[in-house]
This record gives sequence, structure tokens and C-alpha cells, in this order.
Amino acid sequence: MLFGDEHVRRYEETDGEVGHDWQEGVPTLVLTTKGRKTGQERKFALIYQEVDGNAVIVASKGGAPNHPGWYFNLVEHPEVGVQIKADKFKARARTTSGEERAKLWEKLAAVWPDYNEYAKKTDREIPVVVLERL
Repeated sequence: MLFGDEHVRRYEETDGEVGHDWQEGVPTLVLTTKGRKTGQERKFALIYQEVDGNAVIVASKGGAPNHPGWYFNLVEHPEVGVQIKADKFKARARTTSGEERAKLWEKLAAVWPDYNEYAKKTDREIPVVVLERL
């Protein structure tokens, strides 16, 4: 199983042939953000689901008390890069709320049930982010 920078590297080298299916039934994409402090490009392999033509991701950080760094990056710079298999495109990141968030959370937790456990470990509301293709 691939993790971190190695996951991103293999995914990009193979156009997702290696790395898209992280585990059986658990697809991943590569998210590229602009660092909010450095301005440098940052890449992350993240679990996603496609909903209504858009990729949806969860900023869980395993239920840690703080959001992951990539989430702060996309809040600061919402235009991001996305790679799903060989498809590379620009997207605008949008954090969901209310009923929309609840529905999307269910879809993502169906793919990665640990999200429900992560939510129990933290007091923060874990962001659910829609990546709208530009």
C-alpha cells in the first residue's frame, strides 16, 4: 500500500494505473495546492468520490484536533490542480455545510468508514470539500 510522497510519485508516473485504487473500492486522486506560506506547489493523494460530476474529498487528518495543512492551503488559494487517473484539470475548492455536507459525508464514509471514527475523536467539524472543475 502506498502512502505520502511515494503514493503521489507512483500515481503521477503511471497516470493513476498505480495508486488510483488505494485499496479495493477506495479510489484516490492527487490534489495540488499552493502553499499559503511558501507559495510552493504541494501534492497530496486523497480518497475521493465523484458526486454530480465533481470530486469530493474529506479533510479528516485522522481525527486530529486541527485541519490538515492542505485544507488551509485551499482555503487561502481555492484554485487547485486535480488528477484522477490520467485526467488532469484545474478546480475550485468549496467547503460544504449543512444538509449538503451531511449527504456528502455519508457517501464518503460509505467508501472509508474510518471517517466516522475520526469524527468521534475530534471536536472540530471535519470539512467536506467539493472540487468543482473549471
